[in-house]
Amino acid sequence: MTWRTPAILIALVAATLLLGAQAVPKINADRNFRECPECPEMVGIPAGKFLMGSPAREPGRFDSEGPQHAVTVKAFALSKYPVTSAEFLAFLSATGYQPQPCNPLLGLGWRQLHRSQAATPTDVEPPRWPAVCLDWKDAEAFVAWINGRARLGHPEIGNRTPYRLPSEAEWEYAVRAGTNTARWWGEDIGEGRANCNGCGSKWDNQLLAPVDAFAANPFGLVGVLGNAWEWTADCWHPSYVGAPADGRAWIDSFCTKHVVRGGAWNNVPIFIRSAARVGASQSGADQDYDYSTLTGFRIARDLP
Repeated sequence: MTWRTPAILIALVAATLLLGAQAVPKINADRNFRECPECPEMVGIPAGKFLMGSPAREPGRFDSEGPQHAVTVKAFALSKYPVTSAEFLAFLSATGYQPQPCNPLLGLGWRQLHRSQAATPTDVEPPRWPAVCLDWKDAEAFVAWINGRARLGHPEIGNRTPYRLPSEAEWEYAVRAGTNTARWWGEDIGEGRANCNGCGSKWDNQLLAPVDAFAANPFGLVGVLGNAWEWTADCWHPSYVGAPADGRAWIDSFCTKHVVRGGAWNNVPIFIRSAARVGASQSGADQDYDYSTLTGFRIARDLP
């Protein structure tokens, strides 16, 4: 479905305002839209209130997941899947943007070939894999391009930039989809629900899975846990003391790290939880772990 006007979608998602934090609306195809040919497919997420973070009793919990706090989230849209290799390659081909290697020692990264040729990653990925090996600035560059493409067909957008990275609160709210268990499907990791080191899938601890390999959560988002980490807009803070309660991104002028969420194909199940969070430098490199080689992103869109 091609999305025509924000008023149509906001009328649909606003109807869920009174459902309460734990009420889960049915998946409705009318909440899905694609605003431009290059734009990822988006899903309207209803406004609501939820308890962010994890309880002390949750197995695998890290101290950075507390204290739990109530957060109110406005209606917004989030891409149904992580940005795919094909979508990121289209961006590289159209703009000539050249990401820095995410792991210079191993030579991992994306490269732009001669202008007459298509852009390709160093190791060619299947088109439906999540685009990884990307740092926070790469994600921001893609978002800026999508805003420009969306404006071409929708002059009413004007100079606004409705597309962006999701805030950490929006990400967790959308992933939980009205649930309060460790994962949207329940407390236990189960089998075949995600891709990780111990998730019981055929890709476990070996390689990425296609973005549509697993079932959607109750909000209609696919692959929200496992497979690849996802960048958010927030600066890293070691706890939620002082965190915003309105769903906005927590940004500092001295920000050196950003929050990544969701876990990856080689992580053990304690990272594959709705509340699990890690801080990674903007380049993706970290003293303890090179997150960028396993990190992609989804994009969010403001709604009126």
